Amino acid sequence: AGVSKLTVYSHFGDKDALFGATIRAKCEEMLPPTLFQAAGKGPLQRQLTGIARAFFALVTSPEAIAMHRLMSAQGSGDGRLPQMFWEAGPQRLQQGFAQYLQARVDAGQLAIGDVARAASQFFCLLKGETHARLSCGCAVTLDRRQIDAHVRATVAMFLRAYAPVDDSRRRKP
Repeated sequence: AGVSKLTVYSHFGDKDALFGATIRAKCEEMLPPTLFQAAGKGPLQRQLTGIARAFFALVTSPEAIAMHRLMSAQGSGDGRLPQMFWEAGPQRLQQGFAQYLQARVDAGQLAIGDVARAASQFFCLLKGETHARLSCGCAVTLDRRQIDAHVRATVAMFLRAYAPVDDSRRRKP
C-alpha cells in the first residue's frame, strides 16, 4: 500500500480488524450488495442465476480455496480467526441473500418458511462437489459449460423447491 505499519494500524486498529475488512472487501468486490437488492430488474430465475454465478466464482477462486484451507487448519486454535472470517464473509453474504429472498417471498414469487435456511441451502448446493474437491486439493478442471450447467441446475432445483403453490392446480380430496 506504500504506507507504514503505523498508518495501517491507526486506520484499522489491529490485525483482526484489518483481516475482517479484507474479507468484507473481497466479498463485496465479487458479490456486491447491489446484487441482492430485491428491486433488481428481470425475471427471478435470471437474478438467482447472476447471484449463483458470482457466488460460485467467489468460492472457487484460488484465494477463497486458500482461505478455506487456512480456516480448516485453524481448528485446533482459539477459534478467533475462523469466527472473524465467518462473520465478515459467509454470514454477511447469507444475511444479504436471506433479505433478498424475504423480499421475493413478500412479493409472492417464492414460498419459503425459513429464509435463513433457504439461503444456506442455496449456497451449499452451489458449492457442491467442485468446492469440496478443490478444498481437498484435488485437481478440478472448471469448464465454462460445466459451471453453467451446474449453476442452472442449482437455480432450477431451488426454484422448484420454493415455488409458490398455485391453489387452483391442487387436487381436491
